[in-house]
Amino acid sequence: MYQSRSASRSAARTAARPAARTAARSAARPAARSRSGVPFGAADADVLRVISDSRTPVFLTVHAGGRRRYGYWQPYDSSTNTGGCYVALPTAVCDRLHSVGRFTFGDPLEDPAKTTYRVSLAHTPAEPARAAVAPVRIPAAPVRATAQRLAA
Repeated sequence: MYQSRSASRSAARTAARPAARTAARSAARPAARSRSGVPFGAADADVLRVISDSRTPVFLTVHAGGRRRYGYWQPYDSSTNTGGCYVALPTAVCDRLHSVGRFTFGDPLEDPAKTTYRVSLAHTPAEPARAAVAPVRIPAAPVRATAQRLAA
């Protein structure tokens, strides 16, 4: 396929870029942080987005052998022709989010082979962006008592 000169030059420059320089740039970027101070990644955000959607009830199923599975029902979408199935969430990510207090479990529903819990977001108040500071009082200049004249 035909490739323009500018595209081929751009590809050559990208290939010639030193790996150390690229690594230094990615290391200089600040890592995304959640309000709890725990490192927060894209997988964490995806899991919290699903859990926070009230139309998507998420459940934790603990099987008799101890296996844990987080999942939800994805309804069928006729426009994309997808869905109509159970979707599992990454267990390691969900367990980490639960351990730092991002979501809680509801009352257990017990069967002989498994126990099921409803997963919901923890309602923790957000920390203020700034620390509260007492207002500073500025002393007012003393008012001198003077006789007032009325205009006639």
